[in-house]
Amino acid sequence: MAQPTISVISLGCSKNLVDSERLLKMFADAGLQAVSGVSENPDMVVINTCGFIGDAKEESIEEILNYISLKEAGKIKSLYVMGCLSERYRAELPSEMPEVDGWYGKFDWKQLVSDISKRNPATAPYDRVVTTGPHHAYLKIAEGCNRFCSFCAIPIITGRYKSRPIDEILEEVKTLVGRGVKEFNVIAQDLSNYGMDIYGEMRLPQLVERMARIEGVRWIRLHYAYPAQFPLELLDVMAKYPNVCNYLDIALQHISDNVLSNMRRHITSSETRELLSEMRRRVPGLHIRTTLMVGFPGEGEREFEELKEFVKEQRFERMGAFAYCEEEDTYGAKTFEDSVPQDEKDRRLSELMELQEEIALESNQSKIGQIMEVIVDGEEDDYYVGRTQYDSPEVDPEVLIKKSKKLKRSEFYNVRIVDALPFELIAELDGTD
Repeated sequence: MAQPTISVISLGCSKNLVDSERLLKMFADAGLQAVSGVSENPDMVVINTCGFIGDAKEESIEEILNYISLKEAGKIKSLYVMGCLSERYRAELPSEMPEVDGWYGKFDWKQLVSDISKRNPATAPYDRVVTTGPHHAYLKIAEGCNRFCSFCAIPIITGRYKSRPIDEILEEVKTLVGRGVKEFNVIAQDLSNYGMDIYGEMRLPQLVERMARIEGVRWIRLHYAYPAQFPLELLDVMAKYPNVCNYLDIALQHISDNVLSNMRRHITSSETRELLSEMRRRVPGLHIRTTLMVGFPGEGEREFEELKEFVKEQRFERMGAFAYCEEEDTYGAKTFEDSVPQDEKDRRLSELMELQEEIALESNQSKIGQIMEVIVDGEEDDYYVGRTQYDSPEVDPEVLIKKSKKLKRSEFYNVRIVDALPFELIAELDGTD
């Protein structure tokens, strides 16, 4: 009898994607046919949901309802839901959407595989099916968070910080290198705190240094550091090893002392500026990606103007922003009134991003004429699509390389930047390559 086919739909962040990739491997080890994303005529669908902010929750609910409709139309046989949304609302959701065949949280998806396959596959804790392409992968080094920022529900969903052992992570890296992965995007809810729970000290610098020494690791890129208690030794590792990208994703959220205090960010405005100055001093050419929030309680017009001046002053090479959305059960929701009207939040968000677009364009224009190394991700009609060390997949600018000769996906090339848009670079293959 033919085995059922399963589509695994992954929503939300890259950390969720890694869980979905591990789920795919477990299905394969259990003898089931599972694919990432939408497939043709699947028997079963598993949705790995996000529950971080309002928009993400709405997307997850809409996706579940879409597949409920397909099930009722007889186009799929069964539907299962896992991940952050069902972890957070597992008491409420089953009665609201009884058409779903099974609800699973963020951490009990092994049970999901067992329930569907009637087997308990022996899958290594780090083994997975990489879905991001043959040459780059996300590397999740920890789960959970101990920071308890007042706006954030992640600790409620994921629990306390839990680091993976260094040796296990390095074994995963070596395995992935053996499969052709060259670029590692290191992720966690909070990179800065890595190792504290199992080693009694922050070990991110040591982990990254040992990764950098593994033959075949071409790029290491770091995502989601926390500014308070940032391990400064990491900067020395970045400066020392050329395969550690001069790129750091560190969410700052705000610069007003009043707002930072209300957010419970454990850092002041002056400390933030000192940290950024030290980063740029110790790692010349560092590209910083950050995330900022508008409309949090305590942000009046003065605080918002302070935030804009901070963005003008720092000129972040990469920046995203979002409007505050009150999350139930968080400290912020329990303590502060969500007093900024939504239309005002939207105005501030639009104004901040318009400012950043100007900065991003100027940053990209400064690269015109430079020779830069890129990795080729794919091909379009008139261009090859690549990225520099400063560009993380999905979220950062791409380099559009004019076609002059055949380039290979997954390979590195030197290109000359000839033009720039706010979120794209135009390049030609360097004649010496």
